[in-house]
Amino acid sequence: MGVPKFYRWISERYPCLSEVVKEHQIPEFDNLYLDMNGIIHQCSHPNDEDVHFRISEEKIFADIFHYLEVLFRIIKPRKVFFMAVDGVAPRAKMNQQRGRRFRSAKEAEEKIKKALEKGEVLPTEARFDSNCITPGTDFMARLQEQLKYFVHNKLSTDKAWQGVNVYLSGHETPGEGEHKIMEFIRSETTKPGHNPNTRHCLYGLDADLIMLGLTSHEPHFSLLREEVRFGGKKSQKRITAPEETTFHLLHLSLMREYIDYEFSELRNKISFEYNLERIIDDWVLMGFLVGNDFIPHLPHLHINHDALPLLYRTYISVLPSLGGYLNENGHLNLANFEKYLEKLSEFDREHFSEVFVDLKWFESKVGNKYLNEAAGLAAEEAGVKDMKKSKVNMSRMLNIVHNALEGTEEDGEDDDMFETEFRQYKRTYYMTKMGVEVVSDEFLANQAKCYVEGIQWILHYYYHGVQSWSWYYPYHYAPFLSDVRNISSLMLAFDLGKPFMPFQQLLGVLPSASKDLLPQCYQHLMTSPGSPIVEYYPQDFKTDLNGKQQEWEAVVLIPFIDEKCLLAAMEPYTPKLTPSEKARNRHTECAVYCFDKELDYVYNSPLPQLFPNIVHSCLFFRQTPIPMDAWRVSLDHVGHRVDRGPLYFCGFPTLQHIRHKFYKKKTGVMVFQQSSRGENMILEILASQELEQVSNVAALVLGKSLFVNWPHLMEARVVAVSDGETKFSLDEPSQVLYLGDTPPPTKVTRLTDKEQKEWVKEVQGLSEYFSKRKGIVINETDVVVYGQLLTGRKYVIGQSGKVHLEKQFAKQVLPFPFQTIVKDIKAFDSSLAHFKTLEELFPPGTVVFMVGNPYYGAMGDVQDSSDVISEGRVRVVFSVPCEPQLDALIQNQHKYSVKYSPGYVLASRLGVTSYLVSRFSGSIFIGRGSKKNPHGEQKANVGLNLKFNKKNEEVPGYTKRTEKEWLYSAAVEELLAEYLERFSELFDFVARNNHDDVFYEDDIWPREDENGAEKVQEIQGWLKNHPVSSSSRASCDLQILDTGIVEKIEEELEKTKMNKKVRVTVKPHLLFRVCVCQCIYPDAEYHLFDRVVNVRESFSVPLGLRGTIIGIKGAEREAEVLYEVLFDEEFAGGLTVRCSPGRGYRLPPSALINLSHGSRKEHGSHKLTAIVKPQPSSHFTHKSQLGGLNHSPCSPFIPTNEKEFSNVWQSLQSSGMPQKPPAHWQNKVSTLSYSYLFICLQASTEFEELIANLKISKDSEHVQNHPPTEPKNQSGEPLSPQSFAMKGTLVLKEMLKIDSGPSAPDCTGGQDSANPSVQQQTARINTPQTDVPVAVPLPPLAGQPPLLPSMATELGRVCMGLGMGPPEFAYLHNRQSLTVCQVKLSNGLLVHGPQCQSETEAKEKAALFALQRLVTLSAEIIHLCCLLMPPQGYGPLHWGMQFPHQGQPFYGGTFPGARAPVPSAPSGSHNQFVPLQVRTT
Repeated sequence: MGVPKFYRWISERYPCLSEVVKEHQIPEFDNLYLDMNGIIHQCSHPNDEDVHFRISEEKIFADIFHYLEVLFRIIKPRKVFFMAVDGVAPRAKMNQQRGRRFRSAKEAEEKIKKALEKGEVLPTEARFDSNCITPGTDFMARLQEQLKYFVHNKLSTDKAWQGVNVYLSGHETPGEGEHKIMEFIRSETTKPGHNPNTRHCLYGLDADLIMLGLTSHEPHFSLLREEVRFGGKKSQKRITAPEETTFHLLHLSLMREYIDYEFSELRNKISFEYNLERIIDDWVLMGFLVGNDFIPHLPHLHINHDALPLLYRTYISVLPSLGGYLNENGHLNLANFEKYLEKLSEFDREHFSEVFVDLKWFESKVGNKYLNEAAGLAAEEAGVKDMKKSKVNMSRMLNIVHNALEGTEEDGEDDDMFETEFRQYKRTYYMTKMGVEVVSDEFLANQAKCYVEGIQWILHYYYHGVQSWSWYYPYHYAPFLSDVRNISSLMLAFDLGKPFMPFQQLLGVLPSASKDLLPQCYQHLMTSPGSPIVEYYPQDFKTDLNGKQQEWEAVVLIPFIDEKCLLAAMEPYTPKLTPSEKARNRHTECAVYCFDKELDYVYNSPLPQLFPNIVHSCLFFRQTPIPMDAWRVSLDHVGHRVDRGPLYFCGFPTLQHIRHKFYKKKTGVMVFQQSSRGENMILEILASQELEQVSNVAALVLGKSLFVNWPHLMEARVVAVSDGETKFSLDEPSQVLYLGDTPPPTKVTRLTDKEQKEWVKEVQGLSEYFSKRKGIVINETDVVVYGQLLTGRKYVIGQSGKVHLEKQFAKQVLPFPFQTIVKDIKAFDSSLAHFKTLEELFPPGTVVFMVGNPYYGAMGDVQDSSDVISEGRVRVVFSVPCEPQLDALIQNQHKYSVKYSPGYVLASRLGVTSYLVSRFSGSIFIGRGSKKNPHGEQKANVGLNLKFNKKNEEVPGYTKRTEKEWLYSAAVEELLAEYLERFSELFDFVARNNHDDVFYEDDIWPREDENGAEKVQEIQGWLKNHPVSSSSRASCDLQILDTGIVEKIEEELEKTKMNKKVRVTVKPHLLFRVCVCQCIYPDAEYHLFDRVVNVRESFSVPLGLRGTIIGIKGAEREAEVLYEVLFDEEFAGGLTVRCSPGRGYRLPPSALINLSHGSRKEHGSHKLTAIVKPQPSSHFTHKSQLGGLNHSPCSPFIPTNEKEFSNVWQSLQSSGMPQKPPAHWQNKVSTLSYSYLFICLQASTEFEELIANLKISKDSEHVQNHPPTEPKNQSGEPLSPQSFAMKGTLVLKEMLKIDSGPSAPDCTGGQDSANPSVQQQTARINTPQTDVPVAVPLPPLAGQPPLLPSMATELGRVCMGLGMGPPEFAYLHNRQSLTVCQVKLSNGLLVHGPQCQSETEAKEKAALFALQRLVTLSAEIIHLCCLLMPPQGYGPLHWGMQFPHQGQPFYGGTFPGARAPVPSAPSGSHNQFVPLQVRTT
């Protein structure tokens, strides 16, 4: 089956089928089944297009283990974990496997050949041959041993696995993986005690799994698979890290309801009972007609040509006349199926008529060739002689076709001619496709029998298991529908037989290119000219698209292998097998593993150098084999679905609960990031018959729990309700649910005009989301409900010592249309153990973590507490490790981090234009030929590919993106310098033709002695061999610590390897118990450098292992953030994340306790790192940016207000009084832009209250000496830019009550808080500290002009006041003798000034830029600066700039080439001017 096409088609037609997996919203599953081969292929050869890719076997095994752990962690099965590797397949499947392996070997050979022709140097190591993923190979035998070790290890060390029965059906157990799983499910459902509400999750990539899942008729069945992206380049590398993979759950519960809607019109048309289960069975049967792994698709029936709607329409028209269904529990009703195919065969004639309507098509067939264009047939060299037609006959034939299409008939002769030509059309198909000379009635009858036999074999395979190991469909092509006739009387019987042995299958499916995978004694059978089966291994072969579009869909035209010949040829050499080879050539049974604490023995690792021995195995290995036919069900087995009734199982969506209608329509619903092309099943919510008054809705739902986001229902707590004019909201901050008739405390507010407009936009956005993403029309929205989604549960200890689980809701409040919410439904409550008392919650031996001081985050074991538990205490022995001292490293991190510079700085050093730096660091496309005469559309990319604007990705260590520009490291400069030296002519050409998107070989190298193609290959070869080609890209939203800093952290960790034991009695609310049903969502803010501890058992990371945060990946919601952690020790399954191998991992916040947060709570101090809060990723919506280190300024995290206040206040405290500026600043046009001081942003209500609470003194001496509203000095002259900035600083000091004298107390912010209130901010503003204040000069005497210090001196004074080291100044010179000064602060801030004539001028202006950057760290300060401006604005200033009126953007276009900045963007440290362009000479 065209798997991706089928999956895409049903996803487009039924838009609600799939949902993105969010770990904290996964439904509970009882059983998890893995079709392992998809994982093995994903981890071993993720990108077949890269011929340079090499991977070790050890790395493959480690990646597979890691993938399994992540899937187990996501789903968390409660009863069964079933891993199924493909064993020997039925012969019907082997033909498809054989074609696929021949094609992959040929494609690999061609790719290597092309690479060598281009001059590429390939690695000396052998590439991984994906054909070794076949039962019986040495690789699969080693993998089986590793999987056994993995199961032993997890059951021994991971408590999450110890309550689960683990089934491992390896490659030695016959059968395809997914069908071995289905055999198990069918067997379980036939048992008397089977729970009909068992919840199944099946992981796999095949679309066949959808049909297999539906054949089970189980109501709670979901499929887990990686996200599918269509339309991408074939060479694009697939993501292999499961943490970075987006997973989808496809819900068969919804699929069942959609199928019901698809055929709903039959309810009133058929005379027999409408049975959805039988409709689903027929739907499965119809899916087989478009092709699968066992039989080819019928001619002209292609999924992307609307074949499935045709099948469905035909079924709806035929079923009322049949008296029964087509598929009766896996048995084909031949009489009904024949009538269905008879009606469907009309499509053959319609297609023939459409094809032959074109006269040119007829004319092209003159001669001895007959081209069956409709079937996708290539012209045959040996034509059919009796097909010669004259043009006269063809014209007559055209008239006949026209008459047939118009429904008129000249006479019986014409009708006979049409039928004759139609038969000849089909005869040619059989003769050319199948190679028969005479298409007789016996041949057609045999074709019909084989095809129907194939359909019946597949039905048995899906419903009852393998009915014949040896049967296969003996043709590459299927017959025409109109030729599948007279089948009702066929007798279809199958001989079960036996499966092939592994080596027999290997010889049956492998090409000769993979002969090394066979035992040595068999290899010559593939290549020796005297081999009796050498004809089955052609070195070259043809493929036939047969109407398909993709090469992987093509029919591989290789001969079917003869089973008897194969076995006879192998028999003489079988005795030569070695003992180890004989051990591989056998069938074994599935094994079941379960935990047993009574057993204890050592389990030796098969790879001790990679995976350690398991000392305490604690494993009971149930070696008792499960016979291969133990799960076989009888042919009369009937799968019945049990009605689940009104009980709702959370996480299993249903279209029930809300009244709606459905219809099919082309609406372009977005699926897989693209608009759908076909019809969508639209769900339209019907309007409520009762008028929805907002007051009534508020009384009904406010403070209560209900379900939102229909049909993927999620529980939420309602905190507000609004109709666009009035808003009812809870008047309390807690997460209490108000049950019963108790009304919650409510406040009512009337929305302002602005809020009403925002409400309307919000409603429009919700309507568009439901329509474009889900195919749901919600119609008019009168009321919006605001709710907090359920994130988990937490054990709470009551006053009486009783324990209960309390629901935890997110802080984020989301809007939901009232008509899409569901209330008053009975939801299934988990049967997980609920603890009622402290003794049950904390029995001896329980692992707990401290969430209070002084041992915050320490892991401990509960001791016997019987003597103190009555007092409400628990005795615990904590292990308290010695923590590394990272403060010095944090302060000096700039010494080890990568330094980035703007493009113009690199351009100055290289002597090229900024355009060339920008262009060559991205993509440069070179086409064949010339611009006037291009040769084809093939283009080569010779850019460095270090930045990706559309994908918002950068390359750490090379590039970094800010809101306004790209920054580059010294490594990019060195790379560009080498590039320029090697291929200067390319730089010169691109510089001269900077308006072109594509450049051409012959234009760049026009001389006859120059070969452009060779030059391009030389450039590509140089780039591929450079280390930059292997550099990985990362999201610009990712904050990271550079590799140099991570190395220093590892050095610090080596110094601290001690820990101590502490025995204490603790109040139970300060303990966090690790268990499945309890989630921890700490109210902590995460910083780079923060110390954390893992508190989840189901990760690869050992429980309780500590680490340091070295990266933060943003997300829409806090629970979806991922933290990159460098752990203190190496562990099995660890990743390499800019650190030593095996020490890194990516974890969500729910898996961590932040140790540094506890330290901050205890000591009330602040780390020198940025506090991060999740914001929508990939959108530049910030109003301010933290100018800190080691993260992209366009990161999705912003500093919290009080930290920014603290930094700015300290900066202001350290500043002195203005002095006279340099004379040349007064006389020259300034290159500085002060737009950041005058961007007029509307102050928020919160800050208006803040200003009011500051009680600004009106008689202050400073205010009298320096009136803020008069932009002139005491001589009456306009102020210089520097003086004006100083005035603003002084006014801010006065507003914030910050004294410049030595007796004034310092002010700082309080402890970190996620959402500080105005009162908290005000309180922290006035909180004194004991720090020694910095002495500043006294103000000048009245009547004297103020003395302005140099900006460099002022910057040094500010840095000293902030506890930072002195600023470092460096100078960059270009060929025009212009100088740029670079200022580097000890906190990592790097600022460049403009180009100046002298170093002194450059230093002063760069220092002023740095001061501006420090002041503009806070958006609030920008607001305050705006408030300083008088409403009438300022008069013209003598340095040539006119300040705008308030509310208008300010542009400082005072130098050549200056561009107006985007008003909404914050000022940056670089793009406040445009540098002079430096060109090559």
